[in-house]
Amino acid sequence: MTEHRHAPFALDDEPVLRWQLGPVRVTRVVEGVTTFPVSIFLPGLTDQHIAACAGWAGPYLTADHSGLRLSAHSFIVETPTTTIVVDTCVGTHRPQIMGTDPTFLERLTATLDGGREAVDAVVCTHLHFDHVGVNTVRADDGTLRPTFPNARYFVSTAELEATLADDHMGIVDDHVQPLLDAECLDAVAPDHRIDEWVSLMPTPGHSPGHVCVRIDTPEGSGLITGDATHSPLQFTYPEVSAEIADHDSDEATRSRQRLLDDLVGTDTVVLGTHFPTPTAGRLVDGELVTFDPVDHQPTD
Repeated sequence: MTEHRHAPFALDDEPVLRWQLGPVRVTRVVEGVTTFPVSIFLPGLTDQHIAACAGWAGPYLTADHSGLRLSAHSFIVETPTTTIVVDTCVGTHRPQIMGTDPTFLERLTATLDGGREAVDAVVCTHLHFDHVGVNTVRADDGTLRPTFPNARYFVSTAELEATLADDHMGIVDDHVQPLLDAECLDAVAPDHRIDEWVSLMPTPGHSPGHVCVRIDTPEGSGLITGDATHSPLQFTYPEVSAEIADHDSDEATRSRQRLLDDLVGTDTVVLGTHFPTPTAGRLVDGELVTFDPVDHQPTD
């Protein structure tokens, strides 16, 4: 996701949502929702494409179908042994991002059983500004420190190396270097396993070392997309890329196609990192692939 040509972020009416995948609980906490013109963000998505998806794509578009609705949110993944935060949104270090909710970290903390100290791992699907913003907090002495003091932070080696070589989003000083200084950032293989139930899955293209997050249990599986896709319409039309945001759109298309090959027609719950409510669904095969929402669990 880029940081220009979008409407202000707004929280609106985006509740905490939760899903249960066997012994693993996944909770979504929204920072805000914004809109981009479809013609700018997904220029290959035509009116004809959208019309063919009109029966199910409404939540992901503005009422006139000219705007793409994109949510910034974190997923909390709780396994029997590990509490994981996947991506940390925009945060408050970038005042030029209009409308970013300053209460997001407070709300995220309140949703975590045991608060920030209970987090064991933070996964950065990639190092773009809207996925790392709450990696750090400013201490009383003005220094930036890891937000989750007991956590290891994980990013793919290719992603970290590429970002350190070309910090085109200007995120290293605030969101990466403090983690390196604290020796809590682990550069790992793109298929690294976090624990028995959660692992990374290489999906390069949007960024050089982009990963998705796999959840595998005997009772149910899930996949957190990161920015391998920004909208479920890209599962219907995998050749449609976010050209203004992608490092390599052709490679991003190949990664989406591999995801489709793995996911279509299965029971895997797809959790879209930028999908507004309903956010989670299954990919159903047919004349066109559709995104079929799944029910969320009650939250306290």
